[in-house]
Amino acid sequence: MHKPLSFFYSGGPKLRKWYGAPGLNTEDESILEKTNESSEEDEARDAVLVTDGDNEIGQTIILSLIIKRIRVKALVKDKRAAMESFGTYVEPMTGDPKDPAFLKKSLKGVRAIICPTEGFLSKVESLKGIQHVVILSQLSVYKGSSGVQAMINSNALKLAEQDESILISSGIPHTIVRTGALTNDRGGKSGFSFKEGCSANGSLSKEDAAFICIEALDVIPERGLVFEVVNGEEKVLNWKDQFAKLTEQA
Repeated sequence: MHKPLSFFYSGGPKLRKWYGAPGLNTEDESILEKTNESSEEDEARDAVLVTDGDNEIGQTIILSLIIKRIRVKALVKDKRAAMESFGTYVEPMTGDPKDPAFLKKSLKGVRAIICPTEGFLSKVESLKGIQHVVILSQLSVYKGSSGVQAMINSNALKLAEQDESILISSGIPHTIVRTGALTNDRGGKSGFSFKEGCSANGSLSKEDAAFICIEALDVIPERGLVFEVVNGEEKVLNWKDQFAKLTEQA
């Protein structure tokens, strides 16, 4: 059983204290620009891009990557807010998500991508050079909704279908984590279920969803791995073995 990520999370100032990063000051706007400029020039692919750094799950993923001392780039709406939360451990990127030039810049130096929400992959022209893409998909939840909820989810459903289709046809190693409804329950308390069809009716805590994405990051499948997961009774002692088992079952 893993520790819930909320065990580690306490916000920007304390995080910077743990890792020795300085507090923000009035000169940090220039730091933000310099980090983006340097990342654009850097050809080494050693970063992980989180495609939604404003999303709650995305922020939890970012924190986990920082703890693992992995170079992180994140798409955010507010650079300074991201820096106040995570200090200089994150390279925040802001821009028009429909702008090919911005998307190309955001992928500079990136070896892997984690998508906590849908919609990013359908906008990217090329994923050349990317070694692994992990996406958190609620496709089953969107498909199972009805009435007013189905109308609310219609655009998200379309984007999720596009993302999965693009990723599967790209030939890039990928892991698609199809979850049930996401909840605010504390992670690390329950086990899991990976049964076929479980995502249509089950639920998964957001913390556990983020944790699974992090565990999947460095277990790169030869081609692709698609699986469903919700909270359940099954205990996972070794995630590398679990992913291998899921690959065999697929």
